[in-house]
Amino acid sequence: MAEAHQAVAFQFTVTPEGVAFQLSREALKQIYLSGVSSWKKRLARLKNSILTGVFPGTPSGWLAVVAVTVGATYFGIDVSVGLIFRIQKRLPNSCRRCLGVRSRSLLSALIFSSGAWMLGVLLRRQALRLLLSYHGWMFEPHGKTRPSTKIWASMVRVMSGRHPMLYSFQTSLPKLPVPRVADTIQRVSDWWEEYIYLRGRSPIMVNSNYYVMDFLYTTPTHLQAARAGNAVHSILLYRRRLDREDLAPVMALGVVPLCSYQMERIFNTTRIPGKQADRLLHLSDSRHLAVFHKGRFFKVWLYHAGKLLPPRDLEMQFQRILDDPSPPETGEERLAALTAGERLPWAEAREKYFSRGKNKASLDCVERAAFFVTLDEEEHGFDPDKEDSLDRYSKSLLHGQCCDRWFDKSFSLVVYRNGKLGANAEHSWADAPIIGHLWEFMLATDHFQLGYCSDGHCHGVPNTALPPPQRLTWDIPEECCNVIDASYAVARALADDIDFHSFRFVEFGKGRIKKCRTSPDSFIQIALQLAHFRDKGRFCLTYEASMTRLFREGRTETVRSCTSEATAFVRSMADPSCSSSERLELFHVAAEKHQHLYRLAMTGSGLDRHLFCLYVVSRYLGVESPFLDKVLSEPWRLSTSQTPQQQIKMFDLEAHPECASSGGGFGPVADDGYGVSYIIAGENLVTFHVSSKFSSPETDSKRFGRNIHRAMLDIAALFDASAKRMSN
Repeated sequence: MAEAHQAVAFQFTVTPEGVAFQLSREALKQIYLSGVSSWKKRLARLKNSILTGVFPGTPSGWLAVVAVTVGATYFGIDVSVGLIFRIQKRLPNSCRRCLGVRSRSLLSALIFSSGAWMLGVLLRRQALRLLLSYHGWMFEPHGKTRPSTKIWASMVRVMSGRHPMLYSFQTSLPKLPVPRVADTIQRVSDWWEEYIYLRGRSPIMVNSNYYVMDFLYTTPTHLQAARAGNAVHSILLYRRRLDREDLAPVMALGVVPLCSYQMERIFNTTRIPGKQADRLLHLSDSRHLAVFHKGRFFKVWLYHAGKLLPPRDLEMQFQRILDDPSPPETGEERLAALTAGERLPWAEAREKYFSRGKNKASLDCVERAAFFVTLDEEEHGFDPDKEDSLDRYSKSLLHGQCCDRWFDKSFSLVVYRNGKLGANAEHSWADAPIIGHLWEFMLATDHFQLGYCSDGHCHGVPNTALPPPQRLTWDIPEECCNVIDASYAVARALADDIDFHSFRFVEFGKGRIKKCRTSPDSFIQIALQLAHFRDKGRFCLTYEASMTRLFREGRTETVRSCTSEATAFVRSMADPSCSSSERLELFHVAAEKHQHLYRLAMTGSGLDRHLFCLYVVSRYLGVESPFLDKVLSEPWRLSTSQTPQQQIKMFDLEAHPECASSGGGFGPVADDGYGVSYIIAGENLVTFHVSSKFSSPETDSKRFGRNIHRAMLDIAALFDASAKRMSN
């Protein structure tokens, strides 16, 4: 228990001779360094809040304005048209008595110049907000930018300054508008309903959480502890840049900033179960990890002597956990199943069994960790010789063993025995592109910047004097063990019912689709409609996620991809009397309609969030709405989402195709439906993740995957036939 003693700054013992004190210099040093680090972070946040608060102005700009104004005043030149003289006359009497005429004049010039600079900042900020409220650029055809849009883009760049920080644009982003009810009603087909889904008491494992994968083709090292060391260090470098607001804002087309609000809760965040509704616990900082291995929980400190542990030290700490032979305590092995089962039993168990003593201390360690790490005992990853390798990889990341991920954490990093990794992310705090942003940074930093030695270990020499990871202890009574077993049974039944099929589509990718003069996303969405019709013989309400981060604190909106134009094209593919040219024309009409709906959703003119608000207000006011009640019952039997690619361009994917990402996926939203995630990784690769349930006789993920593959090829064949006709 050396690590426990080092955490105590002083000890005292009461004896008949008196009280004996023992001081620990090392512990006092750590407390001092921790305090220094804390104050450094506070000062950095204060500086960043000032810089963000005056954006798009800068302190150097203020200094320049002050210098010019005060200098001109010193030489008798009045640039204020008499305002400085008026300010001087209204100075307090105490200033007049203490300062001479020249000093009062310079002070008045300082006040005037500061006010003029602040007025300029406010005017620039308002002008930038007005510029960012324009979304006409979104509706222009690709490659046909109007001169007015080019002028607008130039003005945005000028108003944005040279080096904006991560949160610089937050006060300049427009707020999400509320469209007219009449406009919403005209475009309504069915009701998208997510309110009960998000606030229900059902398990968040599979139903809400999602996963992300490692590189598809390459594994930087096959040493589990080494990969964990580099990955964790890379993630913490990202956190440090996030804390310092040193990350550049994500920009659409390199011009328009996206809202960064969701990034604030990537780390130090946990979903806390409640009896009626859950809540999010977010801490400003956390200096440790919670690590799970073979049914045991450990606490790993991330700093030593005030500095972030380097990758080699982290590797050593993870290896110590892997080498630890101690068995799990009673109830510990399946404890995390509480986060995988129903929410109400977990909330009640947390209140009854984890609100005091060592259980509370250990649970606090898990919930207050920067994030959660699982050192998994299995091996996963893409294996070209094993057809189902990606299927098993997907299921492992989505639910694991139902008790080896802490599903309430903002994200759990999973590192497998063969060096492959992935993550499982909780959904309520942010949307998938936020985790994607972190994930791209981590993979690129791990592989291209940190690297590994020739023997697979992290670079550097480990500090063997570091205290080992601390084993968390529990006192779980039999009654609590019964609750854990019940939650595990619920989660296990849910996990065993998930039918997953992940596969690569390598015949073509973004490059060939763009040559067809259509959006890659529209191409795939229409292919999904064709595949679903062939799979089930009918159409269904389809959900596609679109982001609304062009607006302040925007999250997502729904694109209803099953349009009348898309169904007309799909029916033409089954009509032998319809020619290829007619089918291609119908495809272009459907693709244009989809693009239009996507643009409307991104620019705040979607329907479903508006209807969602109307539903919530009607329930709050006790107003019955037959319309909302009727459309509320329609499920999303096809739920789709595209995983963003290269939000951070830290390496050239064309130069390193082996570093293509596998993307990620999620579970089916409807019991008799499909969940489909896809990532367009480079010019010649699309990876699909298809989920459904074995218990539904209507679905089969592998069958649907084959239909997707065939639909992609059949649509491409239409363009090939058209090109052949043109050449003839």
